[in-house]
Amino acid sequence: MKRPQLCRGPCSRTGPFRPDNVGVRRLSRPWWPSSQGARETPTGTRLTWQTSAETAALWLSLYWVAAANRPFFAAALRGREATDASAWALGAGMAVVIGAVHFLLLVAVAHRLTFKPWAAALSLATAVGAHYMERFGVFLDPSMLRNVVRSDVKEARELLSHALVMQVLWMAGLPLLALWRLRLTRRPWSRAVALRLGTAAVAVGLIVACVVALFQPLASLMRGQKELRYLITPANLVWSGGSVLLGDARGAVQARQAVGMDAAPGPTWADATRPTWLVIVVGETARRANWGLSGYTRQTTPGLAQLPGLINFAQVTACGTNTEVSVPCLFSPGGRHDYDESRIRSSESLLHVLAHAGFSVSWRDNQSGCKGVCAGLPSEQVHEFNPPGLCEGGRCLDEALLHGLEEKLAAARGHSVLVLHELGNHGPSYFRRYPPAFERFTPACRHDDLRRCSREEIVNAYDNALLYTDHVLTRLQALLSRHASKVDTAMVYVSDHGESLGENNLFLHGLPYAIAPDVQKQVPMVMWFSEGFARRAALDTACLARRAIEPAAHDHLFHTVLGLLDVRTTVYDPSWDLGTRCRSH
Repeated sequence: MKRPQLCRGPCSRTGPFRPDNVGVRRLSRPWWPSSQGARETPTGTRLTWQTSAETAALWLSLYWVAAANRPFFAAALRGREATDASAWALGAGMAVVIGAVHFLLLVAVAHRLTFKPWAAALSLATAVGAHYMERFGVFLDPSMLRNVVRSDVKEARELLSHALVMQVLWMAGLPLLALWRLRLTRRPWSRAVALRLGTAAVAVGLIVACVVALFQPLASLMRGQKELRYLITPANLVWSGGSVLLGDARGAVQARQAVGMDAAPGPTWADATRPTWLVIVVGETARRANWGLSGYTRQTTPGLAQLPGLINFAQVTACGTNTEVSVPCLFSPGGRHDYDESRIRSSESLLHVLAHAGFSVSWRDNQSGCKGVCAGLPSEQVHEFNPPGLCEGGRCLDEALLHGLEEKLAAARGHSVLVLHELGNHGPSYFRRYPPAFERFTPACRHDDLRRCSREEIVNAYDNALLYTDHVLTRLQALLSRHASKVDTAMVYVSDHGESLGENNLFLHGLPYAIAPDVQKQVPMVMWFSEGFARRAALDTACLARRAIEPAAHDHLFHTVLGLLDVRTTVYDPSWDLGTRCRSH
């Protein structure tokens, strides 16, 4: 048997390496490229790139300027003529600043072990963020990022679309492919640090030079439209995400500040022999502009319109433009007029004050939680008890919120406050918020991607969802009314924020409050009281109906509820109680 030939040097498949082995790659020599660029294999296929982290950061930051910041440049240069040289200078200067900022974000983690994961993560996040900013006109500020972080799987699933996948593929695909084939140049530690600091200094110098050269137009733009900084991608994601994580981490180690520890029931309710039930319904994404009771051309509230004694507040302003801001603010003593987000999130809410006063308080949710409002209090999710015919795939229709309330009212003892948190008109899947029987306005948009529907179809689906909310509230009032002979009952409904349905090419909600359109801030609110409740509260409902014509706000809820239930506490402010001048005590 012939012994195999041993090679002292590199071998080809057929024998020792010889000069005449043309076209065979030497395995002892690295095949990746040098710092001069890409190297080709003998077949001509370009496989990898080798370059410095600083060079890669430069190219990637320039790519983001061009591909991901169209919403920023469109908003910043709106109203300027294409022939205006100053507009071109401003645009160029802002492009340099944005590119330099992103370069700094990348070189900050330019170590060969961290650069590629960090750049890949930012590329993916940039593609996703740019998609939602372009499609729906949202701003990725901290409150919007908090909404994203705290959204449940069911909400997130409805925001996925083929358009998102395509945008991620084209916007993130190229940089991800380049990063995959990238080999970073190795340098001695001292030289690498010196080069990194030097390039960072150049980037900072460019930022300073552009700001100084364009100070007047930039200062005017940033003073007048501060929210534009949340369109600079991916810097907005890094800043807002960091703010959310830092704020949540700080809140996790802090106990909530007690509010209304001195709360006690006044004589109106302390001496009562009959049980009391107040139900507060927190709506979702219902806007006043489409609310039938408030003058909308369509009757989207036919059931409520027939209820005797119902009081509709036609001019109510929300505290925020998204749930994460509005719900905590709605149940806080300061509201929007004394707004302090940190204080609101770190303090107890109206519900805790009521609990301190001896009321039985609970929260029932058909959405993504109470946002800290009910922390430490009894709460439940409707999908947990899965009422028949109302839940599918972990998502329930709002009628599920009423499940079991008949039995609870029949067995009512003492004084109770129940909060029902609706799914309401949560977009973009408005057609999923109501059963088929309520599709009365047609054709209705039946896509999660609103861009696939006409504005008329979107509005039809939205109005159908409002019809269903009307049905749920009417059913709740009927339930409370049936037990009014034995229980003093009342209902308060208010939406957390409004919605854009294509006006000015805006969709959904969540724009910064300062620039949000009225349709995102103006919301419906109604109240209904049984005769026993109104009598016990010494409330003149006709007087309150006259007050309902005047402007109101989320800020009024905290103090109005305390006034209705005669809760005595130093945090109560009668000037913010809608019923102050309509009660005899």
